[in-house]
Amino acid sequence: MEIVHIYSKLRSEFGRQCQFSDRPAELLLDIPPDPSLTLNFIHKSPRDQAVQACREMSEHQVNSERFETGSCGINHVEGGWPKDINPTEMEQTIRFRKKVEKDESYINSVLQLGSVMEHCIRQNNVMDIYQEYFEDEEEVEEIQEPPSARTISIFRDPNEVKRTVTSLSWHPDGGRKLAVAYSCLEFQKSSKDLSLDSYIWDVENPNRPEMMLKPASPLVCLDYNPKDSHTLAGGSYNGQIAFWDTRRGSQPVEFSSVEHSHRDPVYKIIWLQSKTGTDAFSASTDGQVLWWDVRKLSEPTERLVLDPNREGNLDRALGAISLEFEATMPTKFMVGTEQGLVVSCNRKAKTPAEKIVCMYDGHHGPIYALQRNPFFPKNFLTVGDWTARIWSEDIKESSIMWTKYQMSYLTDACWSPVRPSVFFTVKMDGMLDVWDILFKQSDPTLSLKVCDKALYSLRVQDNGRLVACGSQLGEATLLEICTRLSTLQKNEKSLLAAMFERETKREKILEARQREIRLKERSRSEQSKEEEAGHEEREEDPEQLIARAERNFFSLVEMEEKDVCEEEDVKDKAQSGAPQ
Repeated sequence: MEIVHIYSKLRSEFGRQCQFSDRPAELLLDIPPDPSLTLNFIHKSPRDQAVQACREMSEHQVNSERFETGSCGINHVEGGWPKDINPTEMEQTIRFRKKVEKDESYINSVLQLGSVMEHCIRQNNVMDIYQEYFEDEEEVEEIQEPPSARTISIFRDPNEVKRTVTSLSWHPDGGRKLAVAYSCLEFQKSSKDLSLDSYIWDVENPNRPEMMLKPASPLVCLDYNPKDSHTLAGGSYNGQIAFWDTRRGSQPVEFSSVEHSHRDPVYKIIWLQSKTGTDAFSASTDGQVLWWDVRKLSEPTERLVLDPNREGNLDRALGAISLEFEATMPTKFMVGTEQGLVVSCNRKAKTPAEKIVCMYDGHHGPIYALQRNPFFPKNFLTVGDWTARIWSEDIKESSIMWTKYQMSYLTDACWSPVRPSVFFTVKMDGMLDVWDILFKQSDPTLSLKVCDKALYSLRVQDNGRLVACGSQLGEATLLEICTRLSTLQKNEKSLLAAMFERETKREKILEARQREIRLKERSRSEQSKEEEAGHEEREEDPEQLIARAERNFFSLVEMEEKDVCEEEDVKDKAQSGAPQ
């Protein structure tokens, strides 16, 4: 038996009935345009983002065997560079070579060594050095270890109120020490109990910091001097630049005045290559890049305003949040901005307008990391929003390679100093990702959960083996990467160079295609504008149409009057009996 119950309700309990009616449109609010606001308008170019909604399909590829080549050289134990010559300085080595080549003993030594080398070459030509004696035996492939990393130690903020690790810097001599800058970058989250100190840690002793740095304002960035391991430069939250000499204690030796410093926090400071080793430059979100001599920090030696219109207007300047300088390119530097633009600059330009060379636009948000590849300086890495992108200086419209969008925000990245195809990224979910683009481009080769809170900073030691990650909880975690990810692989440089060249050519072809499409659309729009202009010319002004109508009307009236006069003349003649 089916039980049914009906709920009933009176119409009056539903409330007032809605009555809809048609009425003409009426103007509720009219806001007239303000011409003065156009001066503050910053043009934002649109960004295209492809969305793939179909199912993922597997792809299979078959490649023929690759012919591997190798390069060999001969090292001699005699001679070498003198003690007063630095082999890494190109000018000194060229000057020394020219001096040696003019010596008479140099020519005699070359002739003597030539006879010895000729004898060795003849010996090699006697036998077939390329003969394969074990063709039938199968080659035993080396078993490579899977990518891995292990935590060595954790350096924790010793204060009760924990602060974010905003910057890390390795000691230039072997990486025995790690300088860590602590600051709170959250808006209006700092308190009176918040400590201002930053620390230098000994890698072997994570229990207590080796040295304390006492700035006047919390440090946002910190960097060791590569030429003098006892000196450091730091950028503060209030915009000041501070300089430390560890031999003189925890207090800064000198710091810049507030009047001539940045107006916002200093997010990056980098030492420059100079003879004195005392030059550095800094970037801040106030839209300025300032150059300093740490021996005299009373005022900057040079200043650049990042105005996209190249007019030096600080009100329209782009906020700088990352900075890149390559020692092999002493006149060039790059700035990553809050607006997602990478600004390429030339320091030696004559006018401020010429100092901003070009811009690269590709991120939806601030660019938190910017670094050139140490082996291929023309290619650089950027991190912003949810992706990491690899760029080429020759392509300004788009990056040549990029990662897929991650689920968490990326906060920092850097290249491996020993492997050209490996780079590291950290994210807001506490993950460290290691990417090997020769092995796999779609996903990281190794993903490691470092901590439960967000990671904000990252720095790799010069040997590529140790990686330091700074977290929101004030923890600097030291990780050791496996040998596979920290040792240069066979033919890695040539393979990566071919990959970069191939991707650059592909982007150039796509860019040329897009340029053709834009030109066609422009020509079509111009043609349509011309047709509209011709149509408007054909359509006369209403006043002209009225004047023409009046002229036509009066001409018709005159013609009618003439006809009437002629008819009356004919009637008069007919009545008088005159022949018609």
